[in-house]
Amino acid sequence: MLLLKAVNIKKYYHDRLILFCERLEVHAGDKIGIVGQNGAGKTTLLNILAGEVEADEGTVTRHCDVAYLRQLAYQDRKQDRNTSEENESKSDEEENSLEKLKILKELGVKDKLGASLVSGGEQTRLEMAQALSKGRLILLADEPTTNLDVQGIDLLKEKLKQVETLLLISHDRALLDEFCHKIIEVRNGKLAFYEGNFSAYLEQKRKQEGRAQAEYEQYLQEKRKLEGAIRRQREKAKSTRKAPARMGNSEARLHKGTVQEKQKKLHRTVNSLKTRLEQLKVKEKPKVEPVIKLDFSLTDPPRNKIVISCEDLCFSYGQNEIFRHAAFKLYNGSRTALVGPNGSGKTTLLNLIYQQAMGTRESREIYLVPKARIGYFFQGFENLDYDRTILENVREDSVQDETTIRTILARLLFIGDDVYKKVGVLSGGEKIKVAFAKLFVSRANVLLLDEPTNYLDFSSLEALQKILKIYEGTVLFVSHDRAFVEAVADRLLLIENKKILELAGYGQAQEEGGPNASGDREDTAEELTRSILQMRLSEIITKMSFPNASKELLEEEYQKILVQLKMMNKTINKN
Repeated sequence: MLLLKAVNIKKYYHDRLILFCERLEVHAGDKIGIVGQNGAGKTTLLNILAGEVEADEGTVTRHCDVAYLRQLAYQDRKQDRNTSEENESKSDEEENSLEKLKILKELGVKDKLGASLVSGGEQTRLEMAQALSKGRLILLADEPTTNLDVQGIDLLKEKLKQVETLLLISHDRALLDEFCHKIIEVRNGKLAFYEGNFSAYLEQKRKQEGRAQAEYEQYLQEKRKLEGAIRRQREKAKSTRKAPARMGNSEARLHKGTVQEKQKKLHRTVNSLKTRLEQLKVKEKPKVEPVIKLDFSLTDPPRNKIVISCEDLCFSYGQNEIFRHAAFKLYNGSRTALVGPNGSGKTTLLNLIYQQAMGTRESREIYLVPKARIGYFFQGFENLDYDRTILENVREDSVQDETTIRTILARLLFIGDDVYKKVGVLSGGEKIKVAFAKLFVSRANVLLLDEPTNYLDFSSLEALQKILKIYEGTVLFVSHDRAFVEAVADRLLLIENKKILELAGYGQAQEEGGPNASGDREDTAEELTRSILQMRLSEIITKMSFPNASKELLEEEYQKILVQLKMMNKTINKN
């Protein structure tokens, strides 16, 4: 049964066409994943399909009501603008309200829509409950795992299993693999369709990239061959011009005629080769990542072993106690992941550190060494000027040179004239990349990152991982992306029961718990470690399908992780 159809959809920004959809049909039972680079037009497509935004050309026909879980819900709590809902009867509203309360309870969230103290993850759950409570036939979901902890993601999956028809934008590969049997890639404003889940899509893309590489190499070979032939023919033409020494007049005239005939023939050959060269279809060279040369000494980094320490931290929001005698240390040069359930106080802790650094809150519980300069990436975009360009925003507080700035922007997929776009016209994922680049080249030598992976496409996510790995400063970051945590972090801080637990590394999680750790605490550390290791296995399997992958190294890492998981399982069985 056809539920939704879009035909010849066009959307412009000023005079630039940013989205073109020739034809898209959604039938009952379809579960479609939507992927593409940040700014490609994924959210614009969902907005048009949901009726949130009008297309400049084309038609969208909806044969049923549509539920929409929007992106960036925690920043902009929009009211539902579906006109059909305004005409619902009072009994329908009461039924929806009861269903919403039921879903909220299942998702582990109190109905706090009117409250101001709601974490990013809790707000995502609230928006999820709002969308799922309406009983619509189609759910459009834009990055629904944003800010959700492990439990929240598992609960989301259970609810999505009850959805018959789904259009899903997500950077969660496991989610796309589990729920989607079709993939739409939005690239350069156009739609490409792929059968199968996300892994099948990646395999098809890998083959396309392999063909593109082979075609480029074949193009180079043919181009060099033709250029060489042209060069040889020209040299041959030059050598036929000179008459031999001591040649008589009659012989010279005969030689001249012969030479002219040969030169005409050679010129015809050269022109033919030049025509073939001009007609040779140019193949684009596969992109090579530019090398980042960051002069970290310009940030005047601290030399202390510990850059931030916390002792006996107690903090509450009114009657809501967040921390009780909590303590931790942040080591110089470490990349530390701050993890814990939604509402446990992760963003609160980052805020307290930042306020201490800025002098807006003074306490003896949190101490920063004198040379520690804090750069804070917020869940919003408070450090960006929407009226200025990408380059102007990043350049504003930079201590690095122009080449380094442009190289970092290029690594984050802002190529060429992209850097002159106004920040106000960028997608959520693009704004995140600009905010991160701005911090990375600043005077900051300690970065606090609150959910930096939200709304990033897969290429940008991988680029962010690589940049953080070469960063010489100290990083404390919050992320619910288990694969990202495993790839980047060398230490963990776990917020649990109003305390902050320090875990030196994944393999040492149990040891760092100490002899006095409770059974629940050990179980939490084990569960976190196991989840991260399993996520890493999935990532390695995906990377093995990439062209030019170092399969021997990946296989070695794969086997090591399997051994770790087996040892953990043996420990559980013994207990």
